[in-house]
Amino acid sequence: MILPGATLGLLGGGQLGRMFTVAARTLGYRVSVLDPDAHAPAAEFATAHLAAPYTDKASLETLAATCAAVTTEFENAPAEALDLLSRRIIVRPSGSAVAVAQDRRREKGFFRDHHFPVGPFAVIESQSMCAPALDEVKLPALLKTARFGYDGKGQARIMAAGDAEAAWAAVRGAPSLLEGFVRFDAEFSVLLCRGEDGGIAFWDSPLNVHKDGILDSSTVPAGPALGPAIAKGRRLAERIADALDYVGVLAVEFFALGGDAIFNEMAPRVHNSGHWTIEGAVTSQFENHIRAICGLPLGSTARTALQVEMRNLIGADADGWRDILADPAAHLHLYGKEPRPGRKMGHVTRLFPNG
Repeated sequence: MILPGATLGLLGGGQLGRMFTVAARTLGYRVSVLDPDAHAPAAEFATAHLAAPYTDKASLETLAATCAAVTTEFENAPAEALDLLSRRIIVRPSGSAVAVAQDRRREKGFFRDHHFPVGPFAVIESQSMCAPALDEVKLPALLKTARFGYDGKGQARIMAAGDAEAAWAAVRGAPSLLEGFVRFDAEFSVLLCRGEDGGIAFWDSPLNVHKDGILDSSTVPAGPALGPAIAKGRRLAERIADALDYVGVLAVEFFALGGDAIFNEMAPRVHNSGHWTIEGAVTSQFENHIRAICGLPLGSTARTALQVEMRNLIGADADGWRDILADPAAHLHLYGKEPRPGRKMGHVTRLFPNG
């Protein structure tokens, strides 16, 4: 058990790291952030900021020497850095678990090998592989880079066979995954936290709505129509966490089709669709992640209102903060980032006690 007063290491200093750091400091922990960005949002709240590459040996040595445990706020933290740290201190989730999620080829292969339901896909390593893969996957399809793609980046649609060349150019010839479109009724995510003892706590699964490849809103409860799919998604997500011997918060995104849950992707970290838990649950995803990596009892995940809605503030959306603050149901979070079109600048959560 890692007690308050200890220092936790964090790879990544973005908005997820910022909210993690606030939660950790509230519980009495110190936080050392490793992020090459001198203006990383999490650094404003951390007790130390190592502004260096994630593989910087001196910085990793500092974390190993000063931290009781290390975690990550994003799945692209180099698994080799996590593995190196794990030889000296506690790392949760493990580098092996993160490695599965940071490469779409490995992730889909993991799902397939464990007999989890996934849509049609094929691995693309060269342009010459596109045509035969399209015969297998069928049109329309989506070409996604195997690594580093997020919020609609690193993706290209293929609506007709003639689009393949342009799609390959759009992903700059990077190793990719070709996915067939999945016809679905809705999108939802399963948010869970697994403790070191294997115990699992679930939050309510939100109904997620995306715009231009970026999460726009998450609403709980998702509605009775999604009940059967969410129940299946929970069972599948629990199997994933157990198979990975996972510790911490895990988010798994699903497509709902009728009463079935079809895997989209997973995130070995706290997740955008779980931001509603800061005000909308007794224990937020950030606090429970800290509890898990420190070996503490997990907190209640019960909702604090009958209905909760989280909406992302993208680009100029954040300029409306005055109107948001005038709404008595709203809780505003701004990330302290430089404005940029398409960039997540913050989010607003609204609690509706009476639905």
